[in-house]
Amino acid sequence: MRGGALIEGLGGIGLMTAEVAKASVTTRFQFREFIEQAWFIISVTLVPSVLVSIPFGAVISLQVGSLTGQLGAQSFAGATAVLAVVREAAPIAAALIIAGAAGSAICSDLGSRKIREEIDAMEVLGIDPVVRLVTPRVLACFFVAIMINGIVVSAGIAGGYFFTVIVQGGSAGAFLSSFTALASLNDLWIGMAKAGIFGLLAAVVGSYKGLSAGGGPSGVGRAVNEAVIIAFMLLFVLNSLMTAIYFQLVPQDGL
Repeated sequence: MRGGALIEGLGGIGLMTAEVAKASVTTRFQFREFIEQAWFIISVTLVPSVLVSIPFGAVISLQVGSLTGQLGAQSFAGATAVLAVVREAAPIAAALIIAGAAGSAICSDLGSRKIREEIDAMEVLGIDPVVRLVTPRVLACFFVAIMINGIVVSAGIAGGYFFTVIVQGGSAGAFLSSFTALASLNDLWIGMAKAGIFGLLAAVVGSYKGLSAGGGPSGVGRAVNEAVIIAFMLLFVLNSLMTAIYFQLVPQDGL
């Protein structure tokens, strides 16, 4: 993607984000469309999210357990592994699945409507596609991403306990005491905020690329591929920024 096209795309994504934010508070809420889209997103992301959270928790627990064992801090293995899942792994896992499954589906749906000239017909009838089609999908992704993140966090904590206490022979008491000593409610809030913002961003990117698709079915396919790649890139950049700001503004608990 050329530099000019990249800047134009980022500008279009920012403009659509502003339009969605305005439409969500100034127009009638499309409740039925929101429910249908939320149910669809849940149906395509719930099982993959749970399945992905298990190896995420396993890898983090085993790596952290090995490192803390070498440092003589085995009692903190569970707490550090769970904190990594709550702060970083769970929001990223939820966001990647939302972007890969729901974002691509949104882009494909809107792109198909675009090349069939349904979007143009709506505009001729005075119906704003951003209000009628984009806003419910973005809000549905925002809502489902937060719900999926909660499921992934629960699975990650359970996985961290299993691999730390059962597999590596750690102490259940040390796991619970160190976790409650190091973790805070702010860690959960930042994880939920990340998941919601990531889900919103993935839906906006998918909607923008879908509505700007052209060139027939092949153009829709290219738009879907670009939407997934752009969403992944923006998610990782935004995650780095949010994490850096969080550690600067929120004091961390310690023993």
